[in-house]
Order: sequence, then structure tokens, then C-alpha cells
Amino acid sequence: MNPPNEIEVIPSPEDSQSGSSRRSFLKGAALTGATTLAALSGLATAASAQQHEEDNDSMKSEHDHLKKGDRDILIAAEIAEALAVTTYSNIIDIAPFFKALASDDQGYLIAARKEEMSHYLLEQSVTDQFTPFTQFFYPKKMFTDAQTTLNVLITLEDAFIAAYLVGVRNFSTRNLRVTAARIMGIESDHRTLARVLAPNVTAPFGGPIETTTGIQGVAESVDPPNNNGYERTLCWTSIDQALAALTPFVDFNAAKAAGFDTSQAFPFQPFNPTLPNPLGDFISFSGC
Repeated sequence: MNPPNEIEVIPSPEDSQSGSSRRSFLKGAALTGATTLAALSGLATAASAQQHEEDNDSMKSEHDHLKKGDRDILIAAEIAEALAVTTYSNIIDIAPFFKALASDDQGYLIAARKEEMSHYLLEQSVTDQFTPFTQFFYPKKMFTDAQTTLNVLITLEDAFIAAYLVGVRNFSTRNLRVTAARIMGIESDHRTLARVLAPNVTAPFGGPIETTTGIQGVAESVDPPNNNGYERTLCWTSIDQALAALTPFVDFNAAKAAGFDTSQAFPFQPFNPTLPNPLGDFISFSGC
């Protein structure tokens, strides 16, 4: 299925138990062209035509002058966004508590899925590379236990916020820094809204959920759901720190070591998103 010169991305349980180390993961994430999926290529082309028709000069400028450090951050962001799409998709499709949520809570999750996919396609259009990881592992009971689901979702949003703040800190151009800040704001919305819906989980599914635990490992009351005066950087200054945090979600051996469920890998299934409101769509890298 993959050309012989491609790196092996997600080893199955039957593969060699030596696996890939964290070092090889970090190195592999920065390599060019780890996957060449025709479906993703078609989606990127369609998204470019549909969403960025009026911004060709700006897109070309960002693409043609991309530095290695910029590319590394964008590829890491693609991995994160593919993971986010996969997470939201499976909450919507298979989590038992989803259908019992109020319509506005369901709507948040559905819209978040579209927004994460839009982020992915935007980043892929600049790098001309696909995410090097297209399957993901999760902690046990991820999509069957609502508390676990929300804890992991908030953990991931915490990581995404901090990762995009690394972009704000380290991107080489003002346009990329502005774009990173714009995406980070949406990830912050997602974190807060996940905490909003927690108390609305119904009793048959373990609700109401009154505390959630994010990436810092501390249970926090969901009252108020917007409990950040300032976004948390997690003291990350390098994109490698974000990649390290994502390692158990993408690498079989790291997932096993972290106690994740390695009996099933969930595939990234891309699609063409329609954002909830055209006023919130991408206009240009400069933000105007």
C-alpha cells in the first residue's frame, strides 16, 4: 500500500516489537511526504479552490518562502488537527452519551469537527505534505465512558492551544504568527465548550460531570467553564515538546507504554468541511 521508501508510520500489534522510539517519531514527523493519499490530495485541491480562491498571492507567498522551522511547526499542527478530527468524529459517531446531549451541545461537537478539518486543510495547502500519521490510539474507555472522553478531549485541546502558542512564538513571518493565533483562539473555544457540556451529560452515562482533568493532570471544577484568565503555554517553547505529548496517540509502542488501548487504531477520515458561519471562514494569512 505504501511505497517502499516511505517510513512506517503506525506499526500494528503484529509488527516488530522494537517499534519506533520517541526520537524516531520526532524525526519522522518532520520528514517530507510521509503519506501520499489520493483522497487527501483531492480534498486539499478542492479546499484550495473553494476556500482560498481570493487569496492566491498570499498562499503562494507563504508556500514559497516557508522555512524549515515553519514547516516543522505546520507538520506538527497537521498531526494535531488530524488527531482532533478523528477524536471529534468518533465522539459523534460512537460515543453513547452523544445522542443524549442537548442539541446545542451536539452542535458544538459537530462544528468543532468541521473547524479542525478546515485547519488541517489550510496547513496542508501551505506545506504540500500530508500528515505523516493517519491512525490514532486512545486511552482505554475513550469512547465508552463520558468522563474519560471529556478528560482526553480537554487534554488534547490544552495541547493544541500550547502548540499554536509555540507557533506564535517561533513562526518566522507575521502572517503565520497571526494565523497561529487565530487557530489557537478556536482551540480555546473548544476547550471551554467541552467543559460547558460536561454537566449536561445525563445520568445514564455518568453525568452530570462536575470536574474535568486536562493535560496538567489536575481535576478542575467545570464551574466556571471558562476558567482561564490567560491561555496556558505549558511552558512549551519548542514544537518538539508538543510532538512528545502526542506520541502515545500515534505510536503503538508509546501507546502501549502509556496504558492506552492498542487493540484498535482509529483512522483519520478527511472530508470537505462547511464552516458554521461564513463570517468566521479563513480570508487571508494576514487576517484581513
